[in-house]
Amino acid sequence: MRNGDARRPRLSGQRGFGYLLVLFALAAMGLLLAGAGQVWHTSSQREREAELLFIGNQFRQAIASYYLQTPNAARQYPVKLEDLLEDNRFPMVRRHLRQLYRDPMTGSAEWGLVKAGDRIVGVHSLSSATPLKTAFAGRDAAFSGAARYDQWVFSQDAVGSAP
Repeated sequence: MRNGDARRPRLSGQRGFGYLLVLFALAAMGLLLAGAGQVWHTSSQREREAELLFIGNQFRQAIASYYLQTPNAARQYPVKLEDLLEDNRFPMVRRHLRQLYRDPMTGSAEWGLVKAGDRIVGVHSLSSATPLKTAFAGRDAAFSGAARYDQWVFSQDAVGSAP
């Protein structure tokens, strides 16, 4: 025997136990983080849906305001979305919309436009993702059962048909 071997106890039955414990702990943390990521993603999507409903209704109200405030007897819808920002049909510029919002589902400033001739009667998201919210009431009742966000059409008469 070498000097000092007699003092060390033999631990031959416990080799690798700590390593396995660390591996199991890492696996458990990975599962918890995956679950937390899923919850965060769902929460984030719900927030973006609520934002889309708010912004869509802002466009809906602005289009209705533009239409109802047409100066002459023949009512008109806007030709482009920028007309909602600055309505030059009056001696004093009128603003029906504060800003051109970005689509919260795509992050883009581009919107799908619903037109009657060359005039805009509504907008919709360009996202083809599946919404979490499927039941609606009131002015958004036409969105009930829609399979994609691009089917949520915000128009003056609240018709939510597919583009």
